[in-house]
Amino acid sequence: MTSFLNRFFRLEEAGTTWPREFLGGTTTFMTMSYIIFVQPVILASVGMDKGAVMVATCISSALATLLMGLWARYPIALAPAMGHNIFFAVIVCGTMGYSWQVALGAIFISGIVFLLLSLAGLWEGLVAAVPDSLKNAIAVGIGLLITLVGLEYGGLVVDSPGVLVGLGDLTSRPVICVLAGLVVTSILLALRVPGSILIGIVVTALVGLPLGVVKYHGVFSPPPSLKPTLFQLDIAGAWQSGLITVIFVFFFLDLFDTVGTLIGVSEPAGFIKQGRLPRANQAMLADAFGTVSGALLGTSTVTSYIESATGIAQGARTGLANIFTSFFFLVALFFSPLAEMFGGEYIGNGQTLHPVIAPPLIIVGYLMMKGVARIPWDDITEAIPAFLTLVIMPMTVSITEGIAFGFISYSLLKLLTGRGKQVHWVIYLFTALFIVRYLLK
Repeated sequence: MTSFLNRFFRLEEAGTTWPREFLGGTTTFMTMSYIIFVQPVILASVGMDKGAVMVATCISSALATLLMGLWARYPIALAPAMGHNIFFAVIVCGTMGYSWQVALGAIFISGIVFLLLSLAGLWEGLVAAVPDSLKNAIAVGIGLLITLVGLEYGGLVVDSPGVLVGLGDLTSRPVICVLAGLVVTSILLALRVPGSILIGIVVTALVGLPLGVVKYHGVFSPPPSLKPTLFQLDIAGAWQSGLITVIFVFFFLDLFDTVGTLIGVSEPAGFIKQGRLPRANQAMLADAFGTVSGALLGTSTVTSYIESATGIAQGARTGLANIFTSFFFLVALFFSPLAEMFGGEYIGNGQTLHPVIAPPLIIVGYLMMKGVARIPWDDITEAIPAFLTLVIMPMTVSITEGIAFGFISYSLLKLLTGRGKQVHWVIYLFTALFIVRYLLK
């Protein structure tokens, strides 16, 4: 069995072992398991069955993550995207007034378009067209975004009138829990202890139990029925309702969140070779399949997760890690109370926190900062677009907006300084699309 895994996933070539892949896959699952509980709450606000959404989330995540691992062979997990689910519930169903069935139909159509373009093999060229300065900036920007999310989830950063963000209460129980986990994880990393991030997650949970920050919900529970959302999407309604713009937005967000995540987590892991990401088309196909299957099952856009960086930081280097992550998503159907202990919410003083997964997100942000040294800061036409990319991402909490500012500024600076031929036509194309998108907002 070990020899088969080694041959199929090329473990020796990647400098890894199956125990390390197991550790990485487990870590990735634990840091993104919160989506199992957050997704049903968000989609239930538009009338969807919470239990069915939870099952749809687990199954679609498991299928897409498995496909990514087996075909693209990258340790990048997938699940319904935060931000996309808000757009689905608040904008499309809430503000625009469409039913969740019609909204799922729009997601399905956007996923089919994504799938067809993936089968056409267009995406590897897109990743290669992105200049190295922006590749590194995207990785750093995602790192800063992950850090900000971790700080917010831990209560270390809070809303502050006038300046938007400020320091949280360092004496509060969730912050004490997070700081303890952060200190333990940092020490373990400094001592080069295998499984440092995973151990840190467990320690944070154990510290949180007596503080009342983490709650024990039990171990086993039977999965709810999927029937209320299974195949309930309204594809015909999506066309008849004139949702072309919404379909385009779903597609656009999925595309650039995926490209950004693939580049962001692949650059520090060394997956990108000579400016290209091998098997990028297969990775994008896994993403498209996740979106299509998710819509059929009853959940919003499925895409690659930046939390995969935690598993990669733990040593995952091949798709074998995804096999374990996928397995845990299926196990969560039956052991959801235990998974909720790690990824669940803590609500206090008007805040909704995720204290257990805050420390690993903060640590991963640090690990992804290395790419900043590879940006050519002396070349203004490269440096300013890179700077805007890595700053806009955390400030807007959006990978897509960071890429947009980077592409637009890169194209304009090169063009206006007489170096327009250095820019790939694909970058010009998406620059134009980004500008149109902003003008139509």
